[in-house]
Amino acid sequence: MSQELTSPSLTLFADANQTVNYRRDTHNYITQVFAQELPAIRTGLFNVHMSQGIIIQPHWHTNVTELVFLIHGEVITSVFNPFTQQLMTYHLKPGQVSEFPKGWFHWIVALTNDVHLLTLFDQPTPDIVYGSDFLRFTPKEIMHLAYCINMEEYEQAIAPVKESLILGPPPGCQSNAPYQQLSINPNQATSPSAYPTQTNTAYYTNYQTPPQSNHYRPYPYSY
Repeated sequence: MSQELTSPSLTLFADANQTVNYRRDTHNYITQVFAQELPAIRTGLFNVHMSQGIIIQPHWHTNVTELVFLIHGEVITSVFNPFTQQLMTYHLKPGQVSEFPKGWFHWIVALTNDVHLLTLFDQPTPDIVYGSDFLRFTPKEIMHLAYCINMEEYEQAIAPVKESLILGPPPGCQSNAPYQQLSINPNQATSPSAYPTQTNTAYYTNYQTPPQSNHYRPYPYSY
């Protein structure tokens, strides 16, 4: 039996709104429940709020599998499958879930305002490798040597990335990325050469719309 469960000071409650993990602004922030908030927990979660056009930036986990459960709003989830060399992309609506296997590169884009979702993990504390750290700590000389990327252009391109970013784009960035197209026409490649796959097909090659359940009815939502 777990030592925590036999402790006289055992607590089986935590407030998922209390511990802030990351705050971009008043509408985009992440709170958490992990081992430090609830020592008896055998899983863990992020409680995420996002506005339209905000992204949980590309990252991966070395020690956990992640399950996304959407409570309110609509999002696009994408994960890179290293075995098929394809992106697996899903348009989620309330009550629907998608999974990110351990070690697989992934991200989430908010398609609407007032997005609320939970990301649930199979370990009490996830390790996270941020794509922003990969970009800002990889020397421009290495990017040139590995991929023949122009060093000066690379240095200029990553200049806005000054810290480990979770919710993007960075504050002050005037992004014009066509995120709306992710839901409108997800199988249409906007730049096929930029996202090559084994068959050089569209950017979102494995887009799927989860089946609608006859039993699920979204409840009225309010903040």
